[in-house]
Amino acid sequence: MWRLICSLLLISGLFASCSRLPNVQGKGEAFLQGVWSQDSIPSAGKLLSYTQHKFKFTCDSFYVDLTTHSKVNYYPDSCFNNGVWKEYAKGVYEVRNDSLILEGTYTKANYKQKISGCYQIGRYIKSFYIKSFEPNKLFLQSASDQRECNLVLKEKVICKPKAL
Repeated sequence: MWRLICSLLLISGLFASCSRLPNVQGKGEAFLQGVWSQDSIPSAGKLLSYTQHKFKFTCDSFYVDLTTHSKVNYYPDSCFNNGVWKEYAKGVYEVRNDSLILEGTYTKANYKQKISGCYQIGRYIKSFYIKSFEPNKLFLQSASDQRECNLVLKEKVICKPKAL
């Protein structure tokens, strides 16, 4: 008898803990909503390579344009483009305590999936420490290389969750 009661309690507990996720995107973080641009890079002239970021955060999604400047050719000559090239990525983000975590994929310029070509393809996974935030400024630090990513708000975006 006790086995039956325990089994029923376990099964009912499993069903009670499961819930269906809504079929709309999440709202994300209100303070991030907008288009943010990294206008300058500290000590850019002294670096062998650096990447400028332009983010768009809308609801729980992000889009990023990455402009890389490099004095060193890491790619075939046809891709090097005199040391300046653009890459793109999109995905979802999450803020956990003082960290911004971005998970997505590299894309073409139109944010459609990129499966071949120059530069990076596949998963885009980055994390930043949120050093500080002001209404029009966001100060981040890359968790992988400790480079600063100081962003300025260029355009405010209002989250309108879309169906998935």
